[in-house]
Amino acid sequence: MPDTTGPASHRSRLRRSLSRWADSEDQHARDLRKTHQADGETTVAGAPDRERVRLRGTVKTVTLRPRGGVPALEAELDDGSGVLLVVWLGRRRIAGVGPGRAMYVEGRIGSAGGHRVMFNPRYELIP
Repeated sequence: MPDTTGPASHRSRLRRSLSRWADSEDQHARDLRKTHQADGETTVAGAPDRERVRLRGTVKTVTLRPRGGVPALEAELDDGSGVLLVVWLGRRRIAGVGPGRAMYVEGRIGSAGGHRVMFNPRYELIP
């Protein structure tokens, strides 16, 4: 009977677990792309910088992080093609904006700290 308690067995189980996790992440991204990418809509990955765009995605995280002494609500918007950081300056919270919520945002994409960012966008919550 093989030894299933040794280090090789632990590495093998870890590899299988990581593989399942990576597959589920890929599936999640595929599901988001299928949900949010209608014909003719711009994707986060395909959206040009410094031009007005309207994007649709799902909020992954919401964080309150002051910027320059001013409260700022930050949300990561994911559409399966990429993630966009959306920041509302001067806001501590926005009713209805939370993880798992689908929404449209409209504005111009810039870059800050190596991330693509949209400041103070117009937004529309999707039921």
